[in-house]
Amino acid sequence: MAEKSRSRGSCCGWFLAFLLLAIVVGAGVYMLVKKFGHHHHHKNAKDEDYASALKLSMQFFDIQKSGRLVDNKISWRGNSALKDGSQAKLDLSKGMYDAGDHMKFGFPMAFTATVLSWAILEYGNNMDKVGQLQPAKESLKWITDYLINAHPSENVLYVQVGDPDADHSCWERPEDMTEARPLTQVNTSSPGTDVAAETAAAMASASLVFKKTDSTYSSTLLKHAKELFNFAEKYRGSYSKSVPEVQTYYNSTGYGDELLWAASWLYHATNDDSYLQYVTGQKGEDYAQWGTPTWFSWDNKLAGTQVLLSRLSFFKANDISDSHGSGLQSYRKTAEAVMCGLLPDSPTATKSRTDKGLIWVSEWNSLQQPVASAFLATLYSDYMITSKTHKLNCDSDSFTPEDLRDFAKSQANYVLGDNPMHMSYLVGYGDKFPQFVHHRGASIPAAEKPSCKDGFKWLESSDPNPNEATGALVGGPFLNETFIDSRNNSMQAEPSAYNTALAVGLFSSLVTTSSAVQSFT
Repeated sequence: MAEKSRSRGSCCGWFLAFLLLAIVVGAGVYMLVKKFGHHHHHKNAKDEDYASALKLSMQFFDIQKSGRLVDNKISWRGNSALKDGSQAKLDLSKGMYDAGDHMKFGFPMAFTATVLSWAILEYGNNMDKVGQLQPAKESLKWITDYLINAHPSENVLYVQVGDPDADHSCWERPEDMTEARPLTQVNTSSPGTDVAAETAAAMASASLVFKKTDSTYSSTLLKHAKELFNFAEKYRGSYSKSVPEVQTYYNSTGYGDELLWAASWLYHATNDDSYLQYVTGQKGEDYAQWGTPTWFSWDNKLAGTQVLLSRLSFFKANDISDSHGSGLQSYRKTAEAVMCGLLPDSPTATKSRTDKGLIWVSEWNSLQQPVASAFLATLYSDYMITSKTHKLNCDSDSFTPEDLRDFAKSQANYVLGDNPMHMSYLVGYGDKFPQFVHHRGASIPAAEKPSCKDGFKWLESSDPNPNEATGALVGGPFLNETFIDSRNNSMQAEPSAYNTALAVGLFSSLVTTSSAVQSFT
């Protein structure tokens, strides 16, 4: 304190001069910063930042791959789970591990495939420009190959490989697993409408991705999609009731959203009017929650369905008979309500955000909703631009497609470091990112082969992960914008394959300044 309390009498003249100089210099610096951008600031992330974020994200899919790794690009990964499915004489060795564990949960895995397909269908050109289209299609096929094998007959779908309790009581590399890997199925007597319909959506959307390059594979996917949709529709029941142990991990809060989502994708894949009739008719009335905005996630597909169906009213309104008009309008109006809720300056802006503007809905895996919301916002913005729709009305105010894109960028930039922690939540991006990701394979040196229980010393270790889980999008910050980088903090530090699919969608939409979506039907 001594310095501060010295006599101030004689200082005022030079102090004022100094203050004036500081103001002038400060203003000059401010103008320069404004003109040329601040080197360390992420506010205006450039196309190449999103391109590098996209490339990194794509690598996380390689880290999550199960099975015999052809052309393995990750030095610390190897073949694993080669016998998955063998007790049912099925090859379920492919697919992806869900998160930091070695479970294959069919519900979020199918959602991962649907979102990745959507990203490729809309923004494949952008991905191609930065060399990421091929890797995206390969990762997608790695999941759909598994899903095809997991559907051995019309009304049987295997929805889980592994026992979550056994899996979570081990800490080991996937290459070294020795515990039993039981299979869980849904069928006519223990139905799973939600998981069967999500898997149908994954197959239908992926059939569009491979339509031009591998028409035989595309037809196979479409056949499975139709069968699974019929199974989901005919044998109604939530898989969480049929398979109670999933309630702890991926509990489904209802299946109406999956039925609409699957039918919407089947309409895009087939142009068969009956699917459109399904979503715009009575089933829409029953399940669509028209007029009520919701958050898009692995559990709730409504906002995604509304945006996907508004695509039709933007681009195909004249081709679609009047019989669907009012139903499609209801989806589009609800999509507009979702967008108005996301825009920070809208009269109906959601209060679910942090002080710095990150959409924030859930303590667990908090980045899922902002990234999902931002992906939907760029899609909607690009539908507006491509169809020359200039205004989005939110109550008394109106907004432009650029406003939606700015919102999406604000969420992407927050993830990449424009946040109070000054760190990137995408592993490998920037110079500060999580070092203690909750991920078994990343936390154990590749040369070590600990048994199930011995491996826990690596969970408890105070050293950073020996292997970088490149491209992992961790769970994310708390509402007060803090983040605790600790392997034991699975709430914040665990990545997941479905977060990555949403991130790939978002980054591929922002990779170039061009805002054209592709035609995919």
